[in-house]
Amino acid sequence: MDKLILIDGNSIIYRAFFAMPPLTNSSGLHTNAVYGFTNMLLRLIHEEQPSHILVAFDAGKVTFRHEGYQDYKGGRDKTPPELSEQFPLMRELLESFGIAWFELPGYEADDIIGTLTKQAEESGREVLVVTGDKDMLQVVSDRVKVALTRKGVSEVEPYGPKEIEERYGLKPEQIIDLKGLMGDTSDNIPGVPGIGEKTALKLLHQFGSVESVLAHTDELKGKMKENLVNHADDARMSKQLATIYREVQVERSWEDMTFSGIEAEKAVPVLRRLEFKSLLERLPAVSGAAGTEAGATERSESPDLDVTIVDAAKLSEVEKHLHEIEGIVIESYGENPHHATIMGLMLSTAKRHFFLPLELLKEEEAKPVLSWLGDENIPKRGYDLHRADLALFWQGIAFAGAEHDVELAAYLLDPTENDQTISGLAAKYGLPYLPSDEEVYGKGAKFKVPNVDILSLHLARKADALLRIIPLQRSELEKYEMNRLFYDLEMPLSRILADMEKQGVAVNQDALKELGVEFETQINKLVARIYEIAGTEFNLNSPKQLGEILFDKLSLPVIKKTKTGYSTDAEVLEKLAPYHEIVQFILEYRQLAKLQSTYVEGLLKEISPKTGKVHTYFRQTVAATGRLSSQFPNLQNIPIRLEEGRKIRKVFVPSEEGWYILSADYSQIELRVLAHISGDKGLQEAFLHDMDIHTKTAMDVFGVGPDQVDANMRRSAKAVNFGIVYGISDYGLSQNLNITRKEAARFIDQYFDAFQGVRRYMDEIVKEAKRDGYVKTLLERRRYLPEINASNFNLRSFAERTAMNTPIQGTAADIIKLAMVLMDKTLYEHKLKSRMLLQVHDELVFEVPPDELELMKKLLPETMEKALQLSVPLKAEVSCGLNWYEAK
Repeated sequence: MDKLILIDGNSIIYRAFFAMPPLTNSSGLHTNAVYGFTNMLLRLIHEEQPSHILVAFDAGKVTFRHEGYQDYKGGRDKTPPELSEQFPLMRELLESFGIAWFELPGYEADDIIGTLTKQAEESGREVLVVTGDKDMLQVVSDRVKVALTRKGVSEVEPYGPKEIEERYGLKPEQIIDLKGLMGDTSDNIPGVPGIGEKTALKLLHQFGSVESVLAHTDELKGKMKENLVNHADDARMSKQLATIYREVQVERSWEDMTFSGIEAEKAVPVLRRLEFKSLLERLPAVSGAAGTEAGATERSESPDLDVTIVDAAKLSEVEKHLHEIEGIVIESYGENPHHATIMGLMLSTAKRHFFLPLELLKEEEAKPVLSWLGDENIPKRGYDLHRADLALFWQGIAFAGAEHDVELAAYLLDPTENDQTISGLAAKYGLPYLPSDEEVYGKGAKFKVPNVDILSLHLARKADALLRIIPLQRSELEKYEMNRLFYDLEMPLSRILADMEKQGVAVNQDALKELGVEFETQINKLVARIYEIAGTEFNLNSPKQLGEILFDKLSLPVIKKTKTGYSTDAEVLEKLAPYHEIVQFILEYRQLAKLQSTYVEGLLKEISPKTGKVHTYFRQTVAATGRLSSQFPNLQNIPIRLEEGRKIRKVFVPSEEGWYILSADYSQIELRVLAHISGDKGLQEAFLHDMDIHTKTAMDVFGVGPDQVDANMRRSAKAVNFGIVYGISDYGLSQNLNITRKEAARFIDQYFDAFQGVRRYMDEIVKEAKRDGYVKTLLERRRYLPEINASNFNLRSFAERTAMNTPIQGTAADIIKLAMVLMDKTLYEHKLKSRMLLQVHDELVFEVPPDELELMKKLLPETMEKALQLSVPLKAEVSCGLNWYEAK
């Protein structure tokens, strides 16, 4: 039988936005609402198997309801830009899924859905409506069910006539009477003062409708009677406002809403651009297009390749051709390269491809190949050579001489390109079709290493593609003046990072365990104190039970509610802290519990039993700004704003007895870059005279002298300084400072009035981006902005903010990378034993023997400060100690 799913787009995307944690892709687009919506959509498709789907949206703020009541929905806050920019993304994704959507000026999504449910019901079809709005329950019938979202949008609760009867004791059509009496604050529907859901239900059980209640007010008493008499017109109007209009002229036929499954060819590129990797894996379950890749319908086969599967007897033949090798593929699996399993190596000349199993490299006859792999004077060209270096290292095989990494070059040429795999690049450059790794190996539980014939052919095809891609990339790097960035910075840095990762950072496991005991003791004390204040024991990790304690038992003000009850998220607790001492204890408990699970227990799991160290993995090709990111474990995210978080750093120690940890970090590097790029005299003056930049900003914005700048002024100035660097909106700044958006917008305007050079830079860089389609750092790192000239305001605004902050953040990222390359050279030239261990945002961490300590204290800041010549001085502050904590 035909089954139609109708989704209230606005309702779901709003709930997804506020329920999901902040999420952006590498281009900086906010995607949390789209992710939550899509996650729910895929589950619905899988579970319900609909034949037809339509998503309805509100077309605008003004509807026919405003004609009779201008304050309809008048209390709602302006939609945050972080949400607004996701609506176009949502519509694009729906279109890629082959799902119809519709909006009509003057009407709400409710009215469109109400009309379509009526039409479907009249034609004998089944309908499931998905929404977060209880108003929709009025359309429920034997053929129409309404699924209300719960837990944000992660669960839905279906309602038919029976469920409405059980929940409310009402018929579906009486839901409008319920709203007429109790009103709806979210839509600014007034209802009758003093009448909530409980009282309204009691009245409806007795009298049946708003009109009947009003006709029988003489049977009622007291304040309730008085309010009903005085607000009778409000009750009638509220019922009318809550009534869904079911006669909309919907320009969508039954056929237009047909859903015949998701076509991966259309959906995959959009999901990849949004970077929804987990959702990509679910596509086969709902699409019927299992594993199909975008573009797979137009395949040109790879040319015939000369592939030799090498055994011990053929190693001498490989040795003869080593001087001709032009490309290398070292294939491994496993997310963490420190634990990767190598499937084999492909060494390729222009005409021949030699496949070597890993075991073969351990034979005596393989020594010439091993010598070739480890010779830094022989240039190697391949794909993700950084990962290959690490995988080989843990097998006892040296790798050196990486000269051209196709993945790294692709990232530089377009960091926002989603598919940087070899097969993706082959498609981009119009090369013969190359199957993806997933097509050859399977994915997830279905992953399997194929037999050697299939494996060797796949690696030969990869190598063939690499050899074709490399000259094309060289040409582009030359054309875009990126040779210095690639060959002098990113390629040497790749080797430096691998050296750091192999070295690892020593961890004092006893100290880490002691810290765990200390945190556990503090946690237990906090729990006991919280129970004492609450007067009862409860599950602190249960939002429901915590909500009952805070709001029912202790009567704290309700800040935010969810479909399942009271919200107790961090934002809510921060606002409640001044009201009751228990809240601060709960916040401290959460912080300590997170430190215990993520950083104490988490780090203990990551310590290598072989080395007693943690070996992180620095990713060079993730962030569009050029920043490095750390994994396995992430050592860049240790929360050092908390003293307890800083204590985590105590467990990171030198790996040699008597050595020191030496750390240096750039002082306010982004703001110094901004001062240089913008040429703003006020900012430059502050840095040239070594003033506190936040105090200087507060002085200029508030028009006061240095002695008049108080802590709040400086805090506000600091927030706006970094807000400007990171492209913050008035909404974001208002959240940071806990002020209204109007106040935040005014503060940003005051900043630009004080620092007009910054305003001029922001205006000019946006104009350049609109003209060129991209922005650049001082080292020619590019970031393309395809939406910079979009007609859609939200997409265009986001691209404009990105244009403003990318040159600043990207140049800062380039500077710390330059410092790393220069320090590596400095260590070599001075023949020092000191080792670079970590890069954490603007900080470099070393382990240093005692006899080199004073020299390193001088060399490190000197080298960092001369990494790039700016119009204001770079400043690096150095410190040392017996562990990383003491070095800060």
